[in-house]
Amino acid sequence: MAKGALSNQIRMLRFMAGEMTQAELGLAVGVTRQTIAAIEQGKYSPTLEAAFRIARVFDKPLEEVFQWEEG
Repeated sequence: MAKGALSNQIRMLRFMAGEMTQAELGLAVGVTRQTIAAIEQGKYSPTLEAAFRIARVFDKPLEEVFQWEEG
């Protein structure tokens, strides 16, 4: 099975949203600050539900927040 890489624009989107903190985003999404940090750094892939919730916070389509590249 080919391994891919999930990248994201969360840090940039937080900055553009009035420098929203990881804790504020976590609260809006229903996860911890540590979970947001891990997702942002690419160390953890969010659940599909969490990914959609993150995109909704920024009012962006999922594809503008997360990108998948085949490996």
